Amino acid sequence: MSTVRTSYLDANLGAIASEMHRDPSVFFMGQDLRAGVFGNFPVDEFHADRVRSLPISETGFLGAAIGAAMTGMRPIVDMTFSNLLYSAMDQIVNQAAKLRYMSNGQARVPLVILASLYYGGNQAAHHADRPISLFTNSPGLKIVAPTTPDDVRGLTLTAIREDDPVIIFRDSNVQGVREEISAEARTIPFGLADVKREGTDVTIVGIANGVRLGMRAATQLETEGVSVEVVDPRSLVPLDVDSILRSVQKTGRVVVVDPSPLTCSFASELVATIAQEAFGSLKAAPERVTGADVPTPFSSPLEHSTLPNVDRVVAAVRRVVA
Repeated sequence: MSTVRTSYLDANLGAIASEMHRDPSVFFMGQDLRAGVFGNFPVDEFHADRVRSLPISETGFLGAAIGAAMTGMRPIVDMTFSNLLYSAMDQIVNQAAKLRYMSNGQARVPLVILASLYYGGNQAAHHADRPISLFTNSPGLKIVAPTTPDDVRGLTLTAIREDDPVIIFRDSNVQGVREEISAEARTIPFGLADVKREGTDVTIVGIANGVRLGMRAATQLETEGVSVEVVDPRSLVPLDVDSILRSVQKTGRVVVVDPSPLTCSFASELVATIAQEAFGSLKAAPERVTGADVPTPFSSPLEHSTLPNVDRVVAAVRRVVA
């Protein structure tokens, strides 16, 4: 099988380009998109009508994208910083997420929203949120958080072909990761978790960059004789609950790593589900390793003190296996 070496971000943009070549109803919108500020998208391969640079007006261009989706187009909107989702909250949560349900299926909104989680790099509070759980709590939206080049390519292809609105959360800490992936693109279905590493003593469920932190922690803990299984949900809505429960039932212990703030985080939802559905299998109370419940500081030392890291994950695993 032939392979190519590519980065996470290039795999994401490559999937978009391939779908635009395949389907003339797909078009791409984003601020500074034609200037190539946020990646190497091949703008010269498409007519200007299909690659649109946008003004700073999130409410306006999300509304336009929803209207285009309802009339047969398949828009992809790059919001860059995930904080900018707030500026179009009514369009996303009150319109796109609900229109298919409220029209009894007569209206479809095949819309893909790209939202990058920029944190850990001095972006400060207005640009460094991780609002994943805010949108998983909005029925009608589908939410994915890929962590590898292969996963982001496959899930992007699926998202563009989906008839419901999808938000793809891209963690900036993985956008530069380069891996060998199959030269032949394949779709990855929503609601299918992936076990990134097999283990027997404890399960780490990682959200976004939490997967990489879990993998690094697992490598360190292996030297201490602790066998860690790392599960990547990939798709948060819909969620592959069965795969997560199977892993927890096998190991009896679980640590959930989520870069979002602790309160009402997706980690909290996972822990609640595990406690409800696999309580009899647990040998220790589940642990959450998350961000702090504070606005993100600009100061690098302060910011990093509020975020999950490998040391915190290792410490949590040690507690549950003690």
